[in-house]
Amino acid sequence: MFQKPFFNRIALIGAGLIGSSLSRVIKKKNLSNEIVVCARRDETLNIVKKLDLAHIVTKDLTFAVTDADLVVLCTPVGVYEALAKRMSPALKQGSIVSDVGSVKQSAINMVKPYLADGVHFVPGHPIAGTENSGPESGFDTLFENRWVILTPESGTDQNAISKVEELWRCAGAKTEIMDAKHHDRVLAITSHVPHLIAYTIVGTATDLEDRLKAEVVKFAASGFRDFTRIAASDPVMWRDIFVHNRNAVLEMLGRLTEDISTLQRYVRDSDADKMEELFSRTREIRRSVIEAGQHILPSPSKD
Repeated sequence: MFQKPFFNRIALIGAGLIGSSLSRVIKKKNLSNEIVVCARRDETLNIVKKLDLAHIVTKDLTFAVTDADLVVLCTPVGVYEALAKRMSPALKQGSIVSDVGSVKQSAINMVKPYLADGVHFVPGHPIAGTENSGPESGFDTLFENRWVILTPESGTDQNAISKVEELWRCAGAKTEIMDAKHHDRVLAITSHVPHLIAYTIVGTATDLEDRLKAEVVKFAASGFRDFTRIAASDPVMWRDIFVHNRNAVLEMLGRLTEDISTLQRYVRDSDADKMEELFSRTREIRRSVIEAGQHILPSPSKD
């Protein structure tokens, strides 16, 4: 639909796993003439320069977004409002602002009010990632065969939406347009609550007496190993997700609490039939995930 490069200048605000992976894709696929990476710390920018992930690196947010055709917020959600306030005066007419955060309604609430008329906001959420963080953890195949959900408000410029969709498709992703509040409820159960459970279980293990804790680590079974992988995710990012998707997370936690109480009763009563019935139903969900190809963790290309 669009001729490459799609953009003359892309500014990536933040250079963690998602931002650095996106930068790699943009360079590899020639999606922009110029990539600017903005980060707070010199250490981060030095790694970006060493890995040759950008044409320009800077700590100056205003400079980064000036003349940018596309600005992508790749930071924890909690700083979106502060970033929007600071960068808004420097955004040019016709530019597009997007993001990669896991909470969408709060993103809209924190960013949209500060954008001038003629600046288009197309919120996005790539459902891809690993437990690792930092620019060195990114890779250009992270988004292949993964979903990217876009949640633009009604009336958003269609050309802006299409350009953001095409960018993600070139990264190998599949795209879906979704209402922001609906997105937040869906992700609360598919991502946010599972992470909360992982943090809780691993946190419980760290509070065990020393001998028992050592044996938990030594004899960790696959289930606990999976929980430790999830619980190793960026703590600041997940803190912000739970704060900014509080209502949806609490709703799903309420449902989960009721279901755990039911299962607790089955175990207490040794109700084998009820347990087998439940486990058979949940097994079908796993089969559906495998059929959809969403069971494979993203990993760097061996090319």
